Amino acid sequence: MAAGAGDVLALSVHGPRGVVDLVVPAGATVADVAAEYAAQLGLPVAPGLAGGSTGPLDPSRSLREAGGGAGALRVAVEPAPVGVLATSAERAVPPGVPPGVPADGIGPGPLSGPAPGLLGGLLLGLAALLGVLAGWAGAMSGGGARTATVTLLGLAALVAALPGRSVPHRALLAPVYAGAAAYAVVWEPVPERWPVLLGVVALVSAVAAGVARVLAPGPSEALRVWTVVGATLFVLTTLGALVGAPAPVVWSVLLVLAVLAPRFVPGLAVDVPDQLLVDLERLSVNAWSARERPVGRRGRTVVPPALVDEVASRGAVVVTAASAGVLAVVVGSAPARLAAVVHTPDVVGARALVLLGGAALLLAARSYRHRAARALLRLAGLGVWVALLVDLAASLQAGAGLLVGASAVAVGLALVAAAVATGRGWRSAWWSRRAEVLEGLVGAFAVAALVPATGLFRLLWENVPDV
Repeated sequence: MAAGAGDVLALSVHGPRGVVDLVVPAGATVADVAAEYAAQLGLPVAPGLAGGSTGPLDPSRSLREAGGGAGALRVAVEPAPVGVLATSAERAVPPGVPPGVPADGIGPGPLSGPAPGLLGGLLLGLAALLGVLAGWAGAMSGGGARTATVTLLGLAALVAALPGRSVPHRALLAPVYAGAAAYAVVWEPVPERWPVLLGVVALVSAVAAGVARVLAPGPSEALRVWTVVGATLFVLTTLGALVGAPAPVVWSVLLVLAVLAPRFVPGLAVDVPDQLLVDLERLSVNAWSARERPVGRRGRTVVPPALVDEVASRGAVVVTAASAGVLAVVVGSAPARLAAVVHTPDVVGARALVLLGGAALLLAARSYRHRAARALLRLAGLGVWVALLVDLAASLQAGAGLLVGASAVAVGLALVAAAVATGRGWRSAWWSRRAEVLEGLVGAFAVAALVPATGLFRLLWENVPDV
């Protein structure tokens, strides 16, 4: 609404990109107002303007001529002719270029964009799986086969980190191949040394991720997460070796940390800049400032959608990469923890820790809205339970317990799938609140199970003198 005062008009320009308040001369043309609106919002092309009742306005006419007197003009952004930006979703595309194809004529590939699509993710997962299998095969073999495998994996890591096409996604394979090569070199069939070997592999992967991040043309949140996770694993395993902690203690601590990580990762992943939350320009003039409030042209704080998309994309990449790290850690630590049981009294604590850890991961995946991260966390929880079932299979085979256990798991999964399919289950508010409480209880019990799983109860029982 315009409120004229002499030769100056105050206008509120409404559009799909936001509302901007402008103070312009009465003799300014409609094109000048559209250009100023585009400048305020950072639009590449000025939009078309229209009055509340007069329809589209002629860009060459002044505001007075267009009926923009005091209190009479209301302008809004409307779809403009061909070649003029009308909304935030409609971009000026050169003639002859089909929609969805960039101006350079190169369409998006499976690994293009800030995050790979379904096909790109499958290709990356397949390439990473082949690298892991190659490292395992090289570790199991010896002599020239191991040397050739390590050499090829090292060259593959170097090629993946080099600049070129699809670098942001191809570089994610560099730490995988480097870690697989390190695994083939340091592998020894000694369970007591496996935590240290894991630390060495994690350190090599973190170094490769750091090198790939340096060579990448832009910042890579996934490589940053890989570096942090690898360095953390190396520090924990090395600290356990320095203090003389047994292997079951190290595996138990790693499993608990991986189970608790999904609760804290979302709060650390989404980093919103201060200028999106606080109007710093208005805070510079307040009741405690001696400066006068600026007069003249005024505008509302408008957050560019591109900046919002960047924050959301960065957070999604961090959450997905962290979920992949959780999957890798729990899939490796849970079977190792169950296999590292030396004393019989520790078996109950180890199995309880694995059971509660899988349940906590499955419940934590419920609160994730990103599909890839939710799927990775569910795979982690199911992988932990599969390791527990494999460990229990030997004792269950003595009777009918195996059949009963498998039937109970199948019925439980069918009930959960039916609940989600009908739109109820965790999707309802009532069940969601109870799932939140259950998730907290399961996480607390998992932390408490760390005490018997590490053998602390057994040590206290053995060292307490008889009265």
